[in-house]
Amino acid sequence: MMRCKKCGGKAAVQMKQHNLALCREHFSEWFVEQTERTIHKYRMFKRDERVLVAVSGGKDSLALWDVLAKLGYETVGLYIHLGIEEAEGYSDHSLALAQAFAAARGLRLEVTHVPERYGESIPQMAARTARGRHRACSVCGVVKRHSMNEAAMRLGCGVLATGHNLDDEAAVLFNNTLSWSVDMLLRQNPVLPESPGFPRKVKPLCRFYERESAAYAILNGIEYVYEECPHAVGSTSLVNKALLNQLEQQSPGSKLRFYSTFLKAKAQGAFASGAEGNAEPPPLQFCPSCGQPTTTAGLCLFCRLVDGSAPQE
Repeated sequence: MMRCKKCGGKAAVQMKQHNLALCREHFSEWFVEQTERTIHKYRMFKRDERVLVAVSGGKDSLALWDVLAKLGYETVGLYIHLGIEEAEGYSDHSLALAQAFAAARGLRLEVTHVPERYGESIPQMAARTARGRHRACSVCGVVKRHSMNEAAMRLGCGVLATGHNLDDEAAVLFNNTLSWSVDMLLRQNPVLPESPGFPRKVKPLCRFYERESAAYAILNGIEYVYEECPHAVGSTSLVNKALLNQLEQQSPGSKLRFYSTFLKAKAQGAFASGAEGNAEPPPLQFCPSCGQPTTTAGLCLFCRLVDGSAPQE
C-alpha cells in the first residue's frame, strides 16, 4: 500500500513525475499551494484584482474556481452556453453542474447564452459557414473568445483565468512545434498581458497534469461533466494528447519537462529572432458593431460570423 509522504497515512494519489504520493488531505493542500505558487511565479494577478473564471462544467475550470475561492481571491464565474444539444443536452447539463457548484459555495456565476443572445447555437453557426463546415471548433473558439472578453470588460474583471492544464498546453506546444509556427510559439505562455480592450489572460493550472486536476475534483466532491464535447471527437488536440500520453507512460514527467523547458528556452530568447522578421503586430481598431478590439478593418470576425459576412475560407 502506498503511503502519504507527509503523514504516513494511506495515499490517495501517486505522482510518479514528482516521486510523490499523498493522502486525500495533503494532496488537496499540495494542489492549492502549487496553484498559488504558479500564480506568484508568473505574476498572474494580485489580491486586489477581480478575476473572471471561465467555467465549462468540467473538472479543470471548477477545480480552478474552487482553489481561487479557497485562496480568498475575488472571482466571478462565467459559463458560456453554446447550445450543444447532443450527448443528452451537453450544454444544459454542463450549465446545471456549474450552477450547482456556484450555489453550494456562494459564488457568483454569470451566464452568456449564445442561442438566446445571437439567435443561433454553435452547431447552427458552424453549419452555415465554411469556417465550421468540417468541424464546429473554429467557430466555437471565435464565439467563446468574444464572449469571455465582453464579459470581462462588462464585469470590471481585469483578469481572465482559464482551466487549461499541462496536458492541454503540451498538446498545443506539440502541434505548434510540428509546424514550427513561431508566432504561435511566441504567444504560448501562462500569461498574456492585458492590452486596450483585452483583459490579462492567465492559466493557473498550466503545470498540473489532467489526472491531478481530476483527482482534486473527485477528492473534494466536485461534480463535473465527464464527457468530452461531442464536437471534439477526433480533433487534432485529442490525437496529440493520446500520443503524448504514450510518451508519458514510457517516461513519467515527459510532458512537464517538455513544457517547462520550452518556457525556459523562450524566456532566454528562443524563437524571437524567427518571428516573421520581428514584424510589429497589426494595429488594433475597434469594431463599429460590438466595440471590441480587432486587427481587421470594419466589423470584427465575430460580428461578421454572426451576420453571415465572414469570409468563406
